[in-house]
Amino acid sequence: METHSAFPFLKEIILFLTLSGVLVPLLARLRINPVLGFLAVGTLLGPYGLASLSSDWPWLTYVTFSRLEGVEVLAELGVIFLMFMIGLEMSINRLWLMRRLVFGMGSLQVVLTSLVIGALAWRFGNGLEASVILGLVLAFSSTAIVMQLLSQRHELGSPMGQASFSILLFQDLAVIPLLVLISILGEPSTGSSFGELLSVAALKGVFTVLVIYLVGRRVVRPLFHQIAASHQPDTFMALTLLATLGVAALTWAAGLSMALGALLAGLIIAETEFRHEVEVTIEPFRGLLMGLFFLSVGMNIDVRALLVAPLWMPLSVVGLYLIKGTLISGLLRLFGLSWGRAVEGGLLLSQGGEFAFIVIGLALSFNLLPRDVSQFMLIVVGLSMLVAPLIARVGQQLGDWVDLKLGRFELPDEAELGELHDHVIIAGYGRVGQMVGQMLAGQGVPFVAIEHNPKLLTRHRAAGMQVIFGDASRPELLHKLKLERARAVVLTMDDTSAAIYAARGVRSLMPKLKIIARARDETHALKLLNAGASIVVPETLESSLKLTGSVLETLGVPPDAAGRLLDKERERCLAVLRDA
Repeated sequence: METHSAFPFLKEIILFLTLSGVLVPLLARLRINPVLGFLAVGTLLGPYGLASLSSDWPWLTYVTFSRLEGVEVLAELGVIFLMFMIGLEMSINRLWLMRRLVFGMGSLQVVLTSLVIGALAWRFGNGLEASVILGLVLAFSSTAIVMQLLSQRHELGSPMGQASFSILLFQDLAVIPLLVLISILGEPSTGSSFGELLSVAALKGVFTVLVIYLVGRRVVRPLFHQIAASHQPDTFMALTLLATLGVAALTWAAGLSMALGALLAGLIIAETEFRHEVEVTIEPFRGLLMGLFFLSVGMNIDVRALLVAPLWMPLSVVGLYLIKGTLISGLLRLFGLSWGRAVEGGLLLSQGGEFAFIVIGLALSFNLLPRDVSQFMLIVVGLSMLVAPLIARVGQQLGDWVDLKLGRFELPDEAELGELHDHVIIAGYGRVGQMVGQMLAGQGVPFVAIEHNPKLLTRHRAAGMQVIFGDASRPELLHKLKLERARAVVLTMDDTSAAIYAARGVRSLMPKLKIIARARDETHALKLLNAGASIVVPETLESSLKLTGSVLETLGVPPDAAGRLLDKERERCLAVLRDA
């Protein structure tokens, strides 16, 4: 299966599709970022990994990637669709609304980090062009990893999440001039100075972006309107692919990178009403091809470089985190975050990013970076991404500790809470939590509510309600709310992960306390029971029972009989959950 007249890289394609079918679900189950998974697998199965042992074990040729050519060609498409999806996230209106954070804090982060890392690269003997490229590319963070972590922790709407997203957004924008710069530097020498080349790169990039953007806005929307009117999904998909690859081809014809064109195509479509439909259409292609790109990056990493520099490699990763973490934390604090949240955001954004693989690979192809330096930096970035989830978790805990020590964490004081005993703690004060609170108040049962959404908190506070800001899984907050004197804890939050963490936190402190939890469905209910909840009420079960009761009454079944049937079914379903 090594070669085929029609498919010269048939083995590589089949092996990749097999890995995708097995690897992606496995990574999702283990909650491992797909980017890290594909990087690790590419390194393991690539020419510098197990494929190098195929001379001793010939059967390895069937399960490893011994050739890079075919994979690299397809991986270029992965880069294009990655940039296209990033462009879809960057509408002009969105950039304008967040202009202070994006262009203020974001630009300062890229400039300061680039200057510090570029100066260090220069100090270690790299040339001016190489130092500038390394400084810029290591200033970028991993959009894929950071956004996934923020989404998992449901912090995208928090001040720290918005600030982090703003920095990532400017970094994505900064890729445009960087790609243009590398394309200009890679052209045959014209005798111009570096400053002149930098100016030409900036002018050429700005002119190309403006022309394509202004013309594209007038062309793309009418085309999508016409295709959408035909209600043909296949033609809509074809137009989406045409817009992506067509604009990429235009920038390539202008002497710039195709990745830049794909980003512009996404930016143009982001201004139209078809943005969300395009995201859904392109998502399967984007996921597969982006995985192929990171797989190819892993295949290009020679792990033997770790043996050449076993000390400098981990020290460089630590140094990258220290430099970026210090600078970003300072900027986040300067722009209004507390010290704890600034430290958390600084560590969250301190890893290298996926753009490093694109830019370093492009610079290597133009001989702007030595191969040994490129290999070293690829491994440093890869290692920094591998430890990113762990560092982010440490950053969150460290941030909580810092804010607690500085008195910035919003723990309630004794005077605000009053004397709490025989009370109920309601975690999550949305619609369901408010209903529970109203019913308890009507029966004269004291309660205190915890809410993590600042907007809801402000609204409840303005209405005179006793609602505390915080995380119901944090022991120090639970102690403040006199958990040991409480009669029960009610978990009503929308966030399924937060409810599970809260159940574990409460149960670890009070093993015998009643925990009544709202669950989205039976699967979530089972997880809550395993986390320590005493009673779980699945929303889907209750809505199904309510609907069934209406049907039975419509068919003439007496209300009392229908009620008994529903109670019996409810008990049966809950028993199944408890015994599962």
